[in-house]
Amino acid sequence: MAASAFPLQSNNKNPSPFLSTSASPREVILGSNVEQQMYCHILCGLRNLDFIDGIRAPYAVGLIRAFALLESKWEQICEDLKCGFPSMEITDIAMRDSVTEVLAGPQLDLSKRIRTICEGKNWGGIVGKLWPNVRYIKCVCTGSMEQYHQKLKYYAGEIPVLGGDYFASECCVGINLDILQPPQLTGYVLLPTAAYFEFLPFNLDEEEIGDYAQETVDFSGVEVGKMYEIVVTTYRGFFRYRLGDVVRVVGFHNKSPEVEFVMRAPKTPAEILTERDLMTAMGNFQLVLRTVKMPDVTEFASFFDLDSIPKQLKIFVEVAGVLQDEKLQELGSVLRRNFSSLEDGLGGVYKLRKGRGEVGPLLVSIVKPGSFNRLLQMATENGAPASQYKPPKIIRNLEIVHFMEGSALLTVSLDSSD
Repeated sequence: MAASAFPLQSNNKNPSPFLSTSASPREVILGSNVEQQMYCHILCGLRNLDFIDGIRAPYAVGLIRAFALLESKWEQICEDLKCGFPSMEITDIAMRDSVTEVLAGPQLDLSKRIRTICEGKNWGGIVGKLWPNVRYIKCVCTGSMEQYHQKLKYYAGEIPVLGGDYFASECCVGINLDILQPPQLTGYVLLPTAAYFEFLPFNLDEEEIGDYAQETVDFSGVEVGKMYEIVVTTYRGFFRYRLGDVVRVVGFHNKSPEVEFVMRAPKTPAEILTERDLMTAMGNFQLVLRTVKMPDVTEFASFFDLDSIPKQLKIFVEVAGVLQDEKLQELGSVLRRNFSSLEDGLGGVYKLRKGRGEVGPLLVSIVKPGSFNRLLQMATENGAPASQYKPPKIIRNLEIVHFMEGSALLTVSLDSSD
């Protein structure tokens, strides 16, 4: 078993038995530096490549980062296998020593084998090429993780990508009983004994993103086809705690509701778009980029500036690779020409308020490569576990906004009146 992300900040001396099935030693799994940890996971996984039968991660984004790191660092990884110890870039002493022990001396034949596979730089189906006995990849691909599903399938090739279960930091929420389903068809059966569940009815209307009822309903009160925000009371002390997840009830398994994840709930009535709206808009724009052979969008996030007059929606976009100035300006031109394909997906509330003049021109910023990875580093430095980190789609933290604005290579103001 190889892994790309597990709790990093834990001092628990008795971690889950699951850790004993990982190809990486405990020191790597509980490491303190995300990039170094991920590099060592790959190195250990390749050292034991014939024994790896499955690859798991909590979320799809963790695996995408791991495979992207493999693409950029494969030559150094081959050199490390050849020498029998990790690169000096790995500064965590405990991590270095444990990986050196796993490598068990120079692995010349293994290094040549991996170099032969990677030097062709054909990353489609790389999982099966490097790990011939892997039977599956398993991670959560629903919600905001859905954007990574196609890229993950590209790396996986013929290896099936299985859906994960529905876990929150506060408790287990639901089980995926049909792990072969694609993200858009994935449902979770809620576990009635994991916590006491309540459901806050949630509506989307023309005026506001979230129109909440005042009263919650329990398991017996939910209705198929309706959306709810999940509220839990847990054994560990959370009382009527709103998880911030909006789900749609799609049926029942015995008497337990089966739900599909819809999106993260809005924080305030002032918000004018949802994660789902943003993902739809960027999906439309991605199709445009492919038709003109521009680099793919790898990450994106939005911020609604309530302090500007008029209020303004800002979208930060990171694309694959390093863009030279000429290519960057060409991308700006593509944005201006295809303004409507992006704005059409931003949802009815945005369009309504834009039509009223309450929202100014849309701002789109192309940010430096690696900007969103830096957000992960900032989060873990502030104590967030990397295993639970998901790149933000709706930014509400001004520190993150200022960082993203400072990382902008190009900012384009888009307006249908231009």
